Amino acid sequence: MKKALVIASVASMIDQFNMQNIRLLKELGYSVCVACNFKKGSTCDAARIAALKENLRALSVEIRQIDFSRGITDIRQNSKAYRQVKTLLSEQAFSMIHCHSPIGGLLTRLAAGTSRKHGTKVIYTAHGFHFYHGAPLKNWLLYYPVEWGMSWVTDELITINREDFALAKKRFHAKHVTYIPGVGVDTERFCPAADPEGEKHRLRAELGIPEQRFVLLSVGELQDRKNHMLVIKALAGMQDPNLLYLIAGIGERKDSYQEFIEQNGLTENVRLLGYRTDIDVLCRLADCFIHPSVREGLGIAPLEAMASGLPLISSKVNGILDYTKDGVTGCCVDPYSVEEMTAAIKKMAADRAFRERCGVNNVAAAKEFDSKRSLQITKKVYIRLGGKL
Repeated sequence: MKKALVIASVASMIDQFNMQNIRLLKELGYSVCVACNFKKGSTCDAARIAALKENLRALSVEIRQIDFSRGITDIRQNSKAYRQVKTLLSEQAFSMIHCHSPIGGLLTRLAAGTSRKHGTKVIYTAHGFHFYHGAPLKNWLLYYPVEWGMSWVTDELITINREDFALAKKRFHAKHVTYIPGVGVDTERFCPAADPEGEKHRLRAELGIPEQRFVLLSVGELQDRKNHMLVIKALAGMQDPNLLYLIAGIGERKDSYQEFIEQNGLTENVRLLGYRTDIDVLCRLADCFIHPSVREGLGIAPLEAMASGLPLISSKVNGILDYTKDGVTGCCVDPYSVEEMTAAIKKMAADRAFRERCGVNNVAAAKEFDSKRSLQITKKVYIRLGGKL
């Protein structure tokens, strides 16, 4: 039986973006090993990681701990991780390696040189290059040369937004470059409620949210790239008791967010919900979804909200632009402008007809990103590189 390695820096990358890939590899006849840092750096909580391990074991997947650091400057830790990957590759003969995340992808491809000489095919999925139109110069100076160099030792480079795909096709040297619309959206789970007003009323009653409040929802790690602080600052300037902002996610900025919320009298306006698995439910009780990221490979959370029929307030940056248009999907704003975010929130709260029109548009647009389509493309990649077993 041929073996496949699925490897990423952290467990959340496996949990959120690779379970369908793992099942697909199993269906194609592969024995699968999953390697990542299960102990640190994940955006999943401990209970979710424990559940992930159980799900992998139920699929008869081998689990290996690799002590990746998410920090590119953590040379000592990542040197250790590189040695661990080298050891794993020397112990097992993989016919295919599918690697993810910048550091995990870099170290794995560096370690896989000997394996490639013996026929191992290496796939790298770029979940959004750090260099993109409008990115800081330092990103181009630091990350672009690394990805360009690594493309020479990549058999298949998968990109998840059209800007990255165009750049990779033009400038990089992977044997194949493929565009996949992310992991896709489960449009059966994320869909408009049959009775949206009744469902919203029931769910809000369960959570103690007054019916008259205008609920804004964001989903994502509490960190600078996700940029939730832009929305919180806008709310601080507005001081509107009718607005309620729900943020689902965990991360390093939790304490600083909470401190700012308390100092600015926003304890009744902003709730940090922590890690949640019921995002479909949260979408059904919300009035508007906000995705204010300063950089995004694609962004599955806003697509899930779109499939649920919510209008968007989204930032005008790389991957998000693949599926958003100002005035059609909602409001598109500068991710550094508190003024634009404030104006967008006011418009959404005041104009119900606009919200409803955007919600209808979004349900239709999200169908282009259905998970079944992504899986079909991935299956073609796996078969092309490894064949049907």
